[in-house]
Amino acid sequence: MRLLHTSDWHLGRAFHRVNMLDAQAEFIGHLVTTVRERGVDAVVVSGDVYDRAVPPLAAVELFDDALHRLADLGVPTVMISGNHDSARRLGVGAGLIDRAGIHLRTEPSACGTPVVLADDHGDVAFYGLPYLEPALVKDEFGVEKPGHEAVLAAAMERVRADLATRAPGTRSVVLAHAFVTGGEASDSERDITVGGVAAVPAGVFDGVDYAALGHLHGSQTITERVRYSGSPLPYSFSEAEHRKSMWLVDMGADGSLAAERIDCPVPRALARIRGELEDLLADPELARHEEAWVEATLTDSVRPADPMARLCERFPHTLSLVFDPERAPDDPDVSYARRLAGRSDQEIAEDFVAHVRGAGPDAREQAVLRDAFDAVRADEAVHEVAR
Repeated sequence: MRLLHTSDWHLGRAFHRVNMLDAQAEFIGHLVTTVRERGVDAVVVSGDVYDRAVPPLAAVELFDDALHRLADLGVPTVMISGNHDSARRLGVGAGLIDRAGIHLRTEPSACGTPVVLADDHGDVAFYGLPYLEPALVKDEFGVEKPGHEAVLAAAMERVRADLATRAPGTRSVVLAHAFVTGGEASDSERDITVGGVAAVPAGVFDGVDYAALGHLHGSQTITERVRYSGSPLPYSFSEAEHRKSMWLVDMGADGSLAAERIDCPVPRALARIRGELEDLLADPELARHEEAWVEATLTDSVRPADPMARLCERFPHTLSLVFDPERAPDDPDVSYARRLAGRSDQEIAEDFVAHVRGAGPDAREQAVLRDAFDAVRADEAVHEVAR
């Protein structure tokens, strides 16, 4: 069976001030063409179909167009909701859409109920594990303390239990939306940390032939059987070095795998350039970036006049301008943003406590802060689901 694994479409999302809807439509066309020309037997979409719980109408229309085009091909598609999606909204009409071969899996309670497809060698069971927000699903899975590993492990127990009831030789695919240990994050993914932990071990997927992951935006091979497709388009400059692609996975009769990356069309290259303004405007080595989307970091000690206008004369698609003067880290004039760069909310809060009272929080106080951040994030998730 030949699978096409993709995820993280984020329909409706912009790249800085650039509307990406046309690029997203081009990707959908590329996806449909790939399915038709490469003889794909099933498409799997591992979450974050939309960029937000209530997507703009144009994004909904593009999704509707994608569903119709995939259904017209007669190739089954299995989709799950991600942490950016509203599971309820994405799942509306799932029973009816199911008849067209588009299988939406957005209910945590259905983790152990697969979509069963068949090829010449027998059945392949596709288990959809939508994004499992620990605070919202802990009761469903009977876990005492909510955490990503606990709820995902409980969901996988249901998968393995169902698989054990099926005919010998039944192959299996799991779709999941999670941060798996060993994956490399980028700036464009929403933080899903709970209890100070965001990642789960890859071993949680032991026992299935292929785990098609979503959430991280870079295409990655965690193990030969556990892979991220990554997003088909870039959504932050931290993805400048990404190769945007999908996985074309051939599954043999015995569950053996062969995977090939299928490149996605990207509207423009991304470039991050750094230096003093005059140097950036004069450096001949930067000519290759003149048609790229550019993030420029200026290191001038004094902010130059009209920097964006001057940059755009050479790099007309400059989208982001950052000022980062070359100063010692302990210089009092180092920007607040620079001091906080790369630090989690927990770390920032602990630094604030240390600044106010002269000593950082002890273990008990760290736990209080962690629980507070978890509670706020869970509350936000509850309100987003209810919208």
